[in-house]
Amino acid sequence: MAEAEHSEILVIGAGIIGVTAALALQSEGHKVRLLDRAGVAAGTSVGNAGAFAYADVEPLATPGIMRKAPKWLLDPLGPLSLRPGYALQLTPWLLKFWRASRKDRYAAAVKAQSELMHLAQEAQERLITAVSGEPLMRREGQMQLYEGAASYKASLTSWELRRRHGVKFELLESPEAIAEIQPGVARRFTHAGYTPEWMNTVDPALWTRHVADAFVARGGSIEITEIRALRPLEQGVEVETASSTLRAAKVVLAAGAWSRSLARSLGDRIPLDTERGYNTTFSTASFDLRTHLTFSDHGFVVTRIGEGLRVGGAVELGGLDLPPNFKRAEILVQKTAKFLSGFEPTGGKQWMGFRPSMPDSLPVISASPKSRDVIYAFGHGHLGLTQSAGTAQLVAALCAGRAPGIDLAPFRADRF
Repeated sequence: MAEAEHSEILVIGAGIIGVTAALALQSEGHKVRLLDRAGVAAGTSVGNAGAFAYADVEPLATPGIMRKAPKWLLDPLGPLSLRPGYALQLTPWLLKFWRASRKDRYAAAVKAQSELMHLAQEAQERLITAVSGEPLMRREGQMQLYEGAASYKASLTSWELRRRHGVKFELLESPEAIAEIQPGVARRFTHAGYTPEWMNTVDPALWTRHVADAFVARGGSIEITEIRALRPLEQGVEVETASSTLRAAKVVLAAGAWSRSLARSLGDRIPLDTERGYNTTFSTASFDLRTHLTFSDHGFVVTRIGEGLRVGGAVELGGLDLPPNFKRAEILVQKTAKFLSGFEPTGGKQWMGFRPSMPDSLPVISASPKSRDVIYAFGHGHLGLTQSAGTAQLVAALCAGRAPGIDLAPFRADRF
């Protein structure tokens, strides 16, 4: 590996956050090199649902959630579960999650998330134009489904929250209204909320590679190497890799769930953990899916990927090292067969990924407290694709030392 130039910016992590940040920095005239331990879209960016979920402004840590959490966490196949072998290790994170669910902190998180969403949506549209990416987009909306009036009524506060933050939607109050937009949904789903401006990519891995290709075509370089440690210098940053030691003017750390250990090598102890998500991808579609479907009471989605379908979701708190529990993926497919008329659960490919998550559901977008030359961009949970273009814009502003456009205090690395 060639020695980095002292004026160069190194971006660590070639998922959607890293490649989009690298392109944004390059567009401002910086020489940028992208480093990843496995390659472009080799982690979570290859297997997510492909949704730009700008309507999702509510964090996981909502007021009162801790009264429900014990029941959820103890169900190994439920929408939110905690692996027993990881419980002790996760306890500090759960305590911070509980504090984040307090009403005042929750309200502040919603405000911050909404501001980031608006920024990200505008930035994404500019990015699509800049890289001629419209053929890789699907603008088909999203339907959030509820079983029965009680479940629907319980959701209305979240829809009102979306309304206050500028999200456009339509509430559907009968199976017939649902069928007008998406035929074939079981009549047990009596109500829904439809967000017509919701957008998906045809394939998240394809989109990530498309952005990376644009970065390379404009003179950027991508190298596969294991990053072992970061060390602050009086000016710049030293990066220890498996094969050499590099020096750069700045480093952007966007390594997703693997960012915690690298931040710790600088001396920053950040409460980053993982929401392990499961899915099954079917290469051909046995069901005529016309919009992204979210089964709210069951914690999973069904979405179009390429010419096929992807069934995935749930949250499993289990860290990076425990083996996958693919029964979770099987349960979601079994439910889909019951919920969608004509869906055939054959020939699917299972996958598990690691969503890098902070206790308050807000990412870290800030300089390291230990070095102004290290910019953190990780912890987006299930919203990495959604917030990637906005995060890239903020990273570029931080590297240039200019005003970012939104208040970044809620996203500070040292907020806990």
